Amino acid sequence: MKASTVSAPDRAGATGTSRRPTQPQLLALMRFARAGGNLRNWGATAAEREMALPGDEFVPEPADVITRAVTINAPAENAWRWLVQIGQNRGGMYSYDWVENVLALRIHSAREIRQEWQRLAVGDDIRLVRPGWLGLKTGFALPVGRIEPGRAIVLREQPPAQPWNAVWSFHILPIDADHCRLLSRSRAARQHGSARMAGYVMDPVTLLMTRKMLLGIKERSESGDMRLKSRRHVR
Repeated sequence: MKASTVSAPDRAGATGTSRRPTQPQLLALMRFARAGGNLRNWGATAAEREMALPGDEFVPEPADVITRAVTINAPAENAWRWLVQIGQNRGGMYSYDWVENVLALRIHSAREIRQEWQRLAVGDDIRLVRPGWLGLKTGFALPVGRIEPGRAIVLREQPPAQPWNAVWSFHILPIDADHCRLLSRSRAARQHGSARMAGYVMDPVTLLMTRKMLLGIKERSESGDMRLKSRRHVR
């Protein structure tokens, strides 16, 4: 009886040894990784993802950084007037109000510029969650850690108020007299284990809400109605 022969590939499979990925497989993996990075950093150019921005200094390396951006076809001062109004008890978040209000957050994004919402200083709180929501007596707010009028708002997260060390910042970068870029950056101290995994799980939600926020500010900035109004918005 003739002994059966096993070719090299079959022998490798029989012993459980994995084969090396082919060149097409490696290219597909690289494209997938690149797409994931681009999606996470929606709208931001490579230069914008790498550039140092106000607020970065609060969280030293190693840090996890996400930058998202949109082009606004309007002057930088238009974008600033809408951006500076953000907050649950101010001009809203310009995102999916219906989603936020299904959760009873009572956020109503303004369609007009209010004089009383144009002032913001270091130490002021930007409220994200109303008092009393889900038993949170004072709600949830982030203090302004740094502000550069017309250019940047940096919201600070740090112990003991929050369990993490991070910033959420917004930046307006003029392109010319009639165009600008609006950037959102989150920069957090590097987490490990379950905390880091939780961040990745929440990424799709924060991407959708932040993307809509940037687009909401873009749409309002380009609308052309920049008249200041002083009547207080009633919620």
